[in-house]
Amino acid sequence: MGSSDAEEALQEVHSQIRRCRRCPLGRARTKAVPGEGAFDAPVMFVGEAPGREEDQQGRPFVGPAGRLLTNLLKTIDLDRRDVFITNVVKCRPPENRDPLPEEIATCNEFLLAQIALITPKVLCTLGRFAGQTLIDKSLSISREHGRARRISGILYVPLYHPAAALHQARLIDHLEADMRQLRQILAREFGASPAEAPR
Repeated sequence: MGSSDAEEALQEVHSQIRRCRRCPLGRARTKAVPGEGAFDAPVMFVGEAPGREEDQQGRPFVGPAGRLLTNLLKTIDLDRRDVFITNVVKCRPPENRDPLPEEIATCNEFLLAQIALITPKVLCTLGRFAGQTLIDKSLSISREHGRARRISGILYVPLYHPAAALHQARLIDHLEADMRQLRQILAREFGASPAEAPR
């Protein structure tokens, strides 16, 4: 599939997400949040679910946790435009509750399609739900954060969710340390900044 074909296919997946009403989240949302970033991004970040500001804007990680993520990316010389950011669940759960297994299952085909079309070399899961969905259903984020593992050609790196660091100040040190480690991982994988890596 050529790059223009992949980009068109990704846009079609995002159109399907915006039209989706398969579960109660899709019927109650303000806006679906497919994700955003480079369609051929070498690095992808996957969080849990949209929050209030994301639901209003239709964009991922634009609330307080998103601002923290953006700042953390800058510390390792990454720009949001150079990566792709999305969530396991594409619509906001009521009152920001945890997504239910059936909601994750409903959205999973969209997420897997995004990964297949973007073909990232490194995929960072943010928080427990993303890690358990994409890496290992028994993953413990407190034990395994920052530990990279390769699955089907993609290097997966589980990280704490930025929202957790906002609610538990002690986690910010772990998240900052894991981001520094991510910088080293990216240097090994790409031999340069991912923004400069061939796509």
